[in-house]
Amino acid sequence: MGNLPLFSGLFAADFPQPDSRFSSRTISKGIIYFQSSPPTSDPLPASSPSHVQSQPSSSSRPVLLFLSWLGAHPAAASKYFHTYLERGMDVLLVQSSVLHFLWPRWGLDYGGEVLRVLEGPEFSGRPLLIYASSIGGYTFTQVLTHVAHRRGEHDALARRVVGHIYDSLVAGTLEHMATGLGKTLAPRLERVVKSTAMFYFWLFKSSTADVYLRAIQVFDSSPVTAPALFFFSEDDALCDTAALERTVERWRRRGVAVQSRKWERSKHAAHMRCHPEEYRSTLESFLNSLPLTPIHALI
Repeated sequence: MGNLPLFSGLFAADFPQPDSRFSSRTISKGIIYFQSSPPTSDPLPASSPSHVQSQPSSSSRPVLLFLSWLGAHPAAASKYFHTYLERGMDVLLVQSSVLHFLWPRWGLDYGGEVLRVLEGPEFSGRPLLIYASSIGGYTFTQVLTHVAHRRGEHDALARRVVGHIYDSLVAGTLEHMATGLGKTLAPRLERVVKSTAMFYFWLFKSSTADVYLRAIQVFDSSPVTAPALFFFSEDDALCDTAALERTVERWRRRGVAVQSRKWERSKHAAHMRCHPEEYRSTLESFLNSLPLTPIHALI
C-alpha cells in the first residue's frame, strides 16, 4: 500500500466553506454527509502530480469520520475538514448532544446508529480516517463498544480504519467530566453545574458512572489498532493528562503506533487556533505516514 503524500499546506490561513463542487445531505439527525465530487474537467491542484487525471468512484473514496465537539456548527467544523474534501475524501460529520453523555443509554443507541451508517451500502468497505474532538471521542467510544461487544460481526469495520486522531479528548475522573459540562454548558455557573452533575452521577450511578467506566475500559483496549495521534495540553481542565498518557502507553504496549503532541498551555478543542504551525506540521506528518492508497488518485 502507498502512503498519503503531499499533505503540505493542509490548512490554509482562512477556511473557505464547501462550494458548489461538493454536495451535502443529512443522513439522520446529527449525521451529515459531505461528498467530494469535483468535475473531472477541473484543473488539478498545483501540488498534484501531473500524471493524476481522474477521481475514483464514490464507492472507493476514503471517508473522514469527523466527530465534532459539543455544539459545533457544521460551518465551524468544516474549517477542520474542508481541505479533506478538496483532497478527494468524503466526510461524514457526526454531531453529539449533551443528552448522549448525560444518559449513556442514548449515547450507546446513537453510537449504534453511526455504526449502521458506516456499515451500510454507501460506506461499507471504504477506508476510514477517524477525527474525534472532545465529546466526539466519547461518541466514537460508544461506536467501539458495539464493535467490542459483538466481535466477529463488526471486525471488518475496525480493520477499515487506517488512522485515528483525538483532539482534546475528555479523560480522567467523573470530576473532569463534570467540570467539562460546567465549562461547556454554563461557564458563569460552572461550580453549580459541576456540583449538580456530580450529584446526578451519584444518584444514577449504575446508569451513568458505571457505564462511563466500562466505556473507558473499551477505549483502553480499543479494537482499532491503526496508527493514532493525540493532541492535548497540560492546562486542559477537561483532561487528566496523566490518565491520557497512561492510555497512550497501554496502546503502545499493545503494538499500536501512537504519536502525540502536548502543550503546556492551550485551549480545549482549539489547539489548531492556539498553535497553528505546530498543529499543522504534526498532523501533516501523521497523515503522510498513513496507508491510504486511494488518495493517490485524488491529490
